[in-house]
Amino acid sequence: MSVSRETLEKLSQYSELVRQRQEQVNLVGPNTLGDIWCRHMLDSAQLFNLINDKNARIIDLGSGAGFPGLVLSIMGSSSVFLVESNKKKCRFLSEVVRATNCSAVVYNGRIEAYKDERDFDYIIARALAPLDRLLKLSFSLDRGQARCLFLKGRNYEQELIQAKKKWNMDVQIHRSLSFTLSSSAEKEFRGVVLEINNLRLKGG
Repeated sequence: MSVSRETLEKLSQYSELVRQRQEQVNLVGPNTLGDIWCRHMLDSAQLFNLINDKNARIIDLGSGAGFPGLVLSIMGSSSVFLVESNKKKCRFLSEVVRATNCSAVVYNGRIEAYKDERDFDYIIARALAPLDRLLKLSFSLDRGQARCLFLKGRNYEQELIQAKKKWNMDVQIHRSLSFTLSSSAEKEFRGVVLEINNLRLKGG
């Protein structure tokens, strides 16, 4: 995955800010800091090719340290909304937005309280909640109209089985680039991107 020199510099700024603020804000798992480019940056950046539209309206649920939404904004997505309830993490997100001069909008509050008159094209999330919970949150935002891109770990198959008891959906499973290229010795990890369309409640 290639990016411009300017984008790479901004991602480097972001990476350095994560390292600087980690102890204060607890942004990522401490054991992943040494592999931040693969485990966090690349893991997030791979969604850019799946979206393939810089003008798409994107909402990142429970953005945390900004993965994946802030990475997409730095890469050129022009309409990214970062929803995060933790004030310290929101201050960090705003700091990165200022430092990198990207266009992401930070919303400090609960996902359930977020309101927007315009529809979203994509709903994204990473390391936030089990799939069934993500689908419930997504459906409450747009009644299943947006495409969902959820980064999931090794339990994704079990989560899919549970979610399909309540939900009908079209699902594509993409093998995560961060697992394919990771230098980590954590061989148990099986990362995927779940691409979900046509979400609807069973019996609804």
